[in-house]
Amino acid sequence: MPKVLISDELSPAAVQIFKDRGIEVDFKPGMKPDELLACIGGYDGLAVRSATKVTKDVLAKATKLKVIGRAGIGVDNIDVDAATANGVIVMNTPFGNSITTAEHAIAMMFALARDIPAANTSTQAGKWEKNRFMGVELAAKTLGIIGCGNIGSIVADRALGLKMKVVAFDPYLTPERAKDIGVEKVELDELFARADFITLHTPLTDATRNIINADAIGKMKDGVRIINCARGELVVETDMVAALRSGKVAGAAFDVFPKEPAKESPYFGVDNVVCTPHLGASTTEAQENVALQVAEQMSDFLMTGAVVNALNMPSVSAEDAPKLRPYMKLAEELGGFAGQLAREGFDKVTIDYDGHVAELNTRPLTAIVLKGLLSPLMDTVNMVNAPVIARSRDIDVTEATHERGGDYQTLIRVTVEGKSGKRSVSGTLFGGSKPRVVEVNGIPLEAEIGQHMLFVTNQDKPGFIGSLGQALGAAGVNIATFGLGRIKAGGDAVALVNTDEAVDEATLAKVRKLPHVVQAEALDF
Repeated sequence: MPKVLISDELSPAAVQIFKDRGIEVDFKPGMKPDELLACIGGYDGLAVRSATKVTKDVLAKATKLKVIGRAGIGVDNIDVDAATANGVIVMNTPFGNSITTAEHAIAMMFALARDIPAANTSTQAGKWEKNRFMGVELAAKTLGIIGCGNIGSIVADRALGLKMKVVAFDPYLTPERAKDIGVEKVELDELFARADFITLHTPLTDATRNIINADAIGKMKDGVRIINCARGELVVETDMVAALRSGKVAGAAFDVFPKEPAKESPYFGVDNVVCTPHLGASTTEAQENVALQVAEQMSDFLMTGAVVNALNMPSVSAEDAPKLRPYMKLAEELGGFAGQLAREGFDKVTIDYDGHVAELNTRPLTAIVLKGLLSPLMDTVNMVNAPVIARSRDIDVTEATHERGGDYQTLIRVTVEGKSGKRSVSGTLFGGSKPRVVEVNGIPLEAEIGQHMLFVTNQDKPGFIGSLGQALGAAGVNIATFGLGRIKAGGDAVALVNTDEAVDEATLAKVRKLPHVVQAEALDF
């Protein structure tokens, strides 16, 4: 039974989801760092919000950990790189608080347009400064959205309902999607020049950090109003304060800050600024939604292998997981086969998917092939960290999909290239679920992968099979199955032998000395 630790406050309904799915749960919110370090080694899953810090040290102790679930979007409290290196999947819940965050941005826009916070303070102080708080209408104004993904598109929908014009900058927004959601896709400089209000909904990356700076503000309309409910580091604080004091920016609203909790900020005390303490996701509905979603996602992964909203590996839907499962076994066996044939190393991998498998989600299969390839070369490699390891070693990985073009309705071919040349192995599924090797180095054969295998390349000459059988028999190695293939009579041939016992080095040396043997390798799976 998988075991999950919940180390932050989470809804009781989320705890019950784990239990209903047959997962043991320990609910221990408010754990101190040393307490987490002491116990994390006993868990398969860890569910957190933002309080728990999942550091490199924590992950080093998490020897059983398979998945971390973040109830929310941001993962600043999780060392994702260390998790990936340790083969731990990191999931978040990007959709549970999308509406809540979008609504908060709209609320901030209203607050800026009508000076609501300042007017409230003034009125409650017994003043009646009606003429002081002259606002602006939102109708017919242009809203510029930087980042028009899930949250940004909801903001666009609400703004269109307010009869605003909406322009959006997002490199990943297609013209078709822009048309569907009713926005005009523009370049960033055009957005700056046209927008009366600008709202930020982009993730923090090297490209977006400090995207609002003095240069950007100089390209904006005089009197522009800016809302940031995304990440504090998107805005250069000193440049923004200068623009607010000069009047270039008429007002700004911030729900996020570079350092949180924000006990101090250059924005504090500036009259035309509205600040809230990161309330974007702070509604009862959102907190419940993300808690339930993280419990569902983690449960699906631990019980079925489905991967949803993962930040460090390809997603596998609950529908795809059963279809992919037999292919995952085949992919790992083919990768392990090719990796053991190329122990001296390789710098290029090509994975071809033919027929039925080409219609599936092949990215997880590629990750598993890489796991199999790299496992003979190193320990602690899995489908999460294998792609990262391959990139770090400058291994060129190419995958291609093809319609059925050969003898099999479905086929995976793994080809590795290195200093010693090119090697390939192909496999299919018999009966829809039984992996079989059907080709090695271009030579057709049919063989089932077992725990202990002997792979031999030889010249097709009379007496070879008998001499190989005698050599194994003399060493006390029993043959379970024997697969043979050749290109033509008397030409290149291969033998793939499934043995009950591992073939030791002494026996392998004798096999290599047999007449007509070109290569012999002991394989373990």
